[in-house]
Amino acid sequence: MFVLLTIIVAGLAVSSNFLINHLRKKETDRIKSLATAVKYLQDNNVDSRLNDLSLNVIDENKDIPIIITDKNRNLIESKNIDEEILNNPEKLKQKIAEMDDKYPPFEIQLPNFNNQFVFYDNSDLLNYLRYYPYALGLFIGLYLLFSFWFLRTIKKSDESMLWAGLAKETAHQIGTPLSSMIGWVEVMKLDANRNDDGLLEINKDINRLKTISERFSKIGSVPELNDLNLKETVQQNFDYLKSRISRKVNFELKVPSREILIPHNRILMSWVIENLVKNAVDAMKGEGKLEISLYSKNNYVLIDVKDSGSGMTNTQMRSAFKPGYSTKKRGWGLGLSLAKRVINEYHNGDIKIAESEVGKGTTFRIVLKG
Repeated sequence: MFVLLTIIVAGLAVSSNFLINHLRKKETDRIKSLATAVKYLQDNNVDSRLNDLSLNVIDENKDIPIIITDKNRNLIESKNIDEEILNNPEKLKQKIAEMDDKYPPFEIQLPNFNNQFVFYDNSDLLNYLRYYPYALGLFIGLYLLFSFWFLRTIKKSDESMLWAGLAKETAHQIGTPLSSMIGWVEVMKLDANRNDDGLLEINKDINRLKTISERFSKIGSVPELNDLNLKETVQQNFDYLKSRISRKVNFELKVPSREILIPHNRILMSWVIENLVKNAVDAMKGEGKLEISLYSKNNYVLIDVKDSGSGMTNTQMRSAFKPGYSTKKRGWGLGLSLAKRVINEYHNGDIKIAESEVGKGTTFRIVLKG
């Protein structure tokens, strides 16, 4: 479609220029023939049949405006000129001057040296066609906008299919060893000599892997949103992550005392928060201050994840959510891209970098409609 439209636009541009030039040349040739016909009509030595032919040439001109004058520009004859102009000497003089500016008049050389001049203008058709390049320019502009939108849509669609496929394949790959691990845990529970605390922790991590697998399996499909307490979702994430990140990180949580009921998918929302927290810990290199804040503002619910890490440059901020972009040597650049999709497409919200300063830290902000 893109190639076809490009060929059409290029063809229109070339053909329109050719068409206008061809019509202009054709009308000029018609004026030459008409001037010759006028000359023959005024020559008494010309055969009568040639005079008849000359009259036919003049009568066939139904669209080209012409004014025939003497050498002093006094009106002799006219064709296709409004009566209002012909009856007003000033307007007639102005019309002749306009014609003279557009095209040089044809001179009819007569035997008595009282030469006449044929002034002419574009036909209505040619006048309409002069607006054609503007219309074509508008069409080309719309075409370029469409092309930009079309290619961008294809690119986003390909990216979405790629990430969705990768996520579902990851969920599938995790599922096989996970099923085996669940079976082995059940076998270990039968052994009375096993450490119950250890089994409990292993079971927690298995449940976590099940949650992660479920998260990835939901990418690419429309998740179910339930009116859940967002405060509870954030609290659960905080409790889980606090025990699993470095003790050198001062991890704090600020939430309101009241419940915040808002439609969201707890599994996917937890994944987004976890992703932001892990990125923050990496930015701080495992040491610093990390703060999660949940609050309401102007009919919106906001979640801020603020760290005291290395911060980001303006270039990094602009590219942070692009698929494949990562500041880590071993990063795939998928986390923030998928997090943005979860918030934007599935929860009709927004995720952005609220502020960042190199050497002082970054604040990621999730914005949801309250």
